Amino acid sequence: MQLSGVKVALSTASTYPESTAVAFELAARLGYDGVEVMVWNDPVSQDVQALQRLSDYHGVPVRAIHAPCLLITQRVWSGDPWSKLYRAKEAAERLGADTVVVHPPFRWQREYARGFVEGIERLHDDSGVVFAVENMFPWRAGGREIPAYAPDFDPVDEDYRHLTLDLSHTAVAGADAMAMARRMGDRLAHVHLADGSGSSKDEHLVPGRGTQPCAALLRRLARSGYARTVVLEVNTRRATDRDEREADLEEALAFARQHLIRPRPRTKRSIG
Repeated sequence: MQLSGVKVALSTASTYPESTAVAFELAARLGYDGVEVMVWNDPVSQDVQALQRLSDYHGVPVRAIHAPCLLITQRVWSGDPWSKLYRAKEAAERLGADTVVVHPPFRWQREYARGFVEGIERLHDDSGVVFAVENMFPWRAGGREIPAYAPDFDPVDEDYRHLTLDLSHTAVAGADAMAMARRMGDRLAHVHLADGSGSSKDEHLVPGRGTQPCAALLRRLARSGYARTVVLEVNTRRATDRDEREADLEEALAFARQHLIRPRPRTKRSIG
């Protein structure tokens, strides 16, 4: 058996409610191969110079930028969604990250949604940075599904050049994660590794604590020659202290590395 060479990074969202700076510190201490910066209300996450200082100080590269696409980040960097993506592209270029993660538009962002597929393609043409559109999930209220994303929460059937697969989101959507990975094919450019139980809540459990095929997906990536980044995006909000949070993130990293092992190629025995 041999290591696959896949880089395993830590999302800075995984240390919430602690800061972006704490994520860099824990990534360095635990041996992660880098971080994905979730750009949100923490001022440090929005400041490229501050992020570069943290990266240099801890010796932890920034491997991806998660653009501010959440409801709580509607005013981060700009109120204009395209300005946010251009800022994310510039941040990735300055920090040496090769990927920007972006969510499909909300349905009420009608103008943005109308030109989103074509606009993402233009961003690729303007930069060497990969824009990987992430699978989301339907919202639910009163036992009903509410379509919240446009063109859809499942991005696979759209003409995106690159995609992000999130296993907590497949759990909420009731989607088959392995089937989605197969549908993505060589467009699968980024992975958010987390688990889920099938709840209507986006749980982002430590992998192995839910029902998603986290181990099987990692083994598939290792066998297929996947050479990009797997990011641990897990929820540690219920940790009672730093030690418990650190233990969760250490367990998540160990799980990823355990299953990102590929068999050595068979060699023919000589006959003598």
